[in-house]
Amino acid sequence: MICLALTGGIACGKSELGRWLGLAGAETVDADVVVGRLHGPGGQAAEIVAAEFGREYLLPGGATDKARLSRLVFSDADARRRLEGALHPIVRKWLLDWKNRPGDPSSVRVAQIPLLFESAWSCDWDFTATVETSSAESRLARLAARGLSRAEAEARIRSQLSASERAARADFVIWNDSGKEPLRTLATLLLQSLKNQRK
Repeated sequence: MICLALTGGIACGKSELGRWLGLAGAETVDADVVVGRLHGPGGQAAEIVAAEFGREYLLPGGATDKARLSRLVFSDADARRRLEGALHPIVRKWLLDWKNRPGDPSSVRVAQIPLLFESAWSCDWDFTATVETSSAESRLARLAARGLSRAEAEARIRSQLSASERAARADFVIWNDSGKEPLRTLATLLLQSLKNQRK
């Protein structure tokens, strides 16, 4: 079994590449989805948020108020460090449990992890890949489409390593500058490259 950690700049196409890898036969998981569940009513992340920042950061039903929390952690580096310090060990354990569960030895497992290198988790995986784009404006446009202001989008981009830093650390670098169909082809090539590692 080969296990790949997939990362990339925000709004560079990591989720789209992960989707294509799944359709091509890889087993996939998205750390953002895991975190989303943990922020649900009664979830461990919601409990952490209440303990660290106060219950005013929870919605009436007990889930994390993600919009309010995002405004805080992307404007206050200390708050972001506190949140990540408490939440990241839980997410890492969940991902490693998923990675290490019994399965087909010939399979490829892919975990999408936005802060893979920032969190120093790359050593947990056989290989790493990053998805990047050379157009900063396209990233900002995609983030604007998600409802973020330009200032909010730029703050989120600044919270990550640069594209060049991720590219220098990754085993595979996927440049997403040509749209969805070329990305599908690149996903197929990446999956084949991973399978070839067994030979």
